[in-house]
Amino acid sequence: MTSSTDTAAGPDHIAIEPAILYFGTPVVLLSTENDDGSANLAPISSAWALGHTIVMGLGAEGQTAYNLARRPQVVINVPGPHLWRRVESLATVTGRFPVPESKPAGMRYEPDKFGVSGFTERESEVVRPPRVAECGLQFEAAIARALADVTDDFLIVEAQVLRVHADPAIVVPGTDHVEPAAWSPLIYNFRHYFGLGPELGHTYRSQTPR
Repeated sequence: MTSSTDTAAGPDHIAIEPAILYFGTPVVLLSTENDDGSANLAPISSAWALGHTIVMGLGAEGQTAYNLARRPQVVINVPGPHLWRRVESLATVTGRFPVPESKPAGMRYEPDKFGVSGFTERESEVVRPPRVAECGLQFEAAIARALADVTDDFLIVEAQVLRVHADPAIVVPGTDHVEPAAWSPLIYNFRHYFGLGPELGHTYRSQTPR
């Protein structure tokens, strides 16, 4: 028998086995330094912040992992939704040569990631890799720790943010606060790109309440 409570809650959930679990995560672009001093630029969709530490998941055999093992500095660039096509232009290229077998079919080697995507390099202040000028938020960071995940296919990387750069258009004037209503990150939702919808409310800890 179905109770009125069950009906109000909706139907039972079903067990599924999705290929990926990107249930709505921000996209970031990682700038790292290659052996020859040039810049690599790679999009990832597994990143979250814990205080001033940003935790990231990235492929263990990619150029970003290679670079960070040798030069543990990175810029974590956060694009807005309007940049999704440029981000997607990086999805089928890798700075690793030869292309690792673990990469998806159709991937090709491309050493000039900034050139192929149309993004603009901007000099960083405290780390060597460049920032992405078009991104509204840019975090210069040093790698504190990098560990293999349980499958050995990915690295779980902890980056300590050293400096934050923000587009003045998204900063509350006269403060160090990002204006939430003015900022929307690019969201990767089960391999589709989205932006944020209208604000629903704010936590009691917000320093920028309406």
